[in-house]
Amino acid sequence: MKITTLIDNVVYGNKLVAEHGFSLYIESNDKKILFDTGQSKNFIDNAINLGIDISKIDFCIISHGHYDHTGGLYDFCKINKKAKIFIKKEAFLKKYKSNKNYIGIPFNENIFEDRLIFVSQNTKITDDIYIMPDIKIYNYEDTHFKEMSIKQNNEYFTDEFIDEQFLVINQNNSLVIISGCSHRGITNIIKTSIEYFNLPINLVLGGFHFKDEDDKTLKNIIESFNNFNIKQIGVSHCTGIDKLINISKSFLGNIFYNYTGNLINL
Repeated sequence: MKITTLIDNVVYGNKLVAEHGFSLYIESNDKKILFDTGQSKNFIDNAINLGIDISKIDFCIISHGHYDHTGGLYDFCKINKKAKIFIKKEAFLKKYKSNKNYIGIPFNENIFEDRLIFVSQNTKITDDIYIMPDIKIYNYEDTHFKEMSIKQNNEYFTDEFIDEQFLVINQNNSLVIISGCSHRGITNIIKTSIEYFNLPINLVLGGFHFKDEDDKTLKNIIESFNNFNIKQIGVSHCTGIDKLINISKSFLGNIFYNYTGNLINL
C-alpha cells in the first residue's frame, strides 16, 4: 500500500506546489482512493508531476465541508468521470469563520448529480479500508470549534463538525488512521477507532488542528498518544509545522512531517 500527499501547506521540490489545503492519494491492492481535494486544482497538477493518473481513481472521500479540503472537487470531477464521492450530507451546510468569512464547500451539491454517496454509518470500501463517520467525543479538551460556525435561517450556531469523517486502514491487524483536520479531536478519532476495531495503531496521519493549541492542552494530548501506544505519527496541514517540535519532545514513537509529495509505503 502507498500513500502520496498530493497537497499540503509545505513542499520540498521545484516541480510541486503547496497551498493551505490537504489531499492524499492512496493505492491499496487494485483500488485507487482520493482523500480530500485541497482548495484548488493544484493537487491535480502535483499528481500529474508525480505520475499519478487522477482519471483512474475509484473513490473520493471528503473529510469535512471546508474549502481547503473540497476546493478542487469540481476540477477532479471534470477529469475523473467514474469515482463516487463519499461525503456526509452535513458537509454542505453553510460554514463560516467568526460569523464573517464563508469557508464552506464552494460548490452547490447539485452540480455533482448522482456521484454523491452520503455516508451515515461505518462503510467498508475495500477489503481493508473503512470510512468512519461517527466521531464520539470522549475528551472535550481536544476539540477545535473555536470561531467556527454554521449559518441557518440567518442565525449562526457553533459548528461541532458533525460532517467530519475519517479513514481507517486495517493492515495486518494494526491500524492506520487518516484524518483531514480533526476538528472533533484526534484523540477522539483514535479512541473511536480503538473502540470499534480493538487493534493496535501503527500510524496516525493528517491534520490535527494544533496550530493554535496552548502548551498545556497539547501536553495532555501527547500523553494520550503515548497511552495509546501509537508507533508513528505523520503531521500535516493544520497541525502546524512548529508543533512538530513540541510533539517530538515527549512523544515516544516516531514522528515526521507529511509534506506535499511525500510517499509512505506500508
